[in-house]
Amino acid sequence: MYLPSHFEETRVDVLHQLVRARPLATLVTLGAAGLNANHLPFELDTEPLPNGTLRCHVARANPVWRDYSLGTEALVIFHGPQVYISPSWYETKTQSGEVVPTYNYAVVHAYGTLRIIQDRAWLRGLVTRLTERFESASAAPWQVSDAPEDFIEKQLGAIVGIEIAVTRLAGKWKVSQNRPALDRAGVVEALSEIAGADGLAVAQMIKERSSS
Repeated sequence: MYLPSHFEETRVDVLHQLVRARPLATLVTLGAAGLNANHLPFELDTEPLPNGTLRCHVARANPVWRDYSLGTEALVIFHGPQVYISPSWYETKTQSGEVVPTYNYAVVHAYGTLRIIQDRAWLRGLVTRLTERFESASAAPWQVSDAPEDFIEKQLGAIVGIEIAVTRLAGKWKVSQNRPALDRAGVVEALSEIAGADGLAVAQMIKERSSS
């Protein structure tokens, strides 16, 4: 990832915050036929320090858990908020006209080697935790125990766990740090009026970095 220093985010707690907020990530591995990408929801465990551990599961029929390079790190990409930035929002447009469109976004790249897990108790614990997390906002949350036990056992047999001890993290917060203060203010104002969730999130990121 191209990472100019003014866009780099190195604070592990900030990177972990995005990982938790955007758990559906892209797992990139190297297999016999080349690069392979799978899109999976991940659980983050902050231990061991400093970078933590990522866990997910895949269908047993998915070849990724058999076909990956033992000697090569996998890459997990977590995509944060992203939004188009119009040059018409910049004060610089009225001053010189020397402006172009761009995109603002935040991403986290996590690296580590895969550990494959088929233990039923481990898998049950993972799917239970994921379910509890994603069902937590529901008025009537579904629980793993709501389904018949023989059915759950069958489902557990159809999945395989993946655990990644994160060896390094890279974060890129491209949120107008390279623009003058008046341009950043114009972007924040425009995004606040658009009011989409990603736009508002990016506007907040711009404000946070402008005040730091």
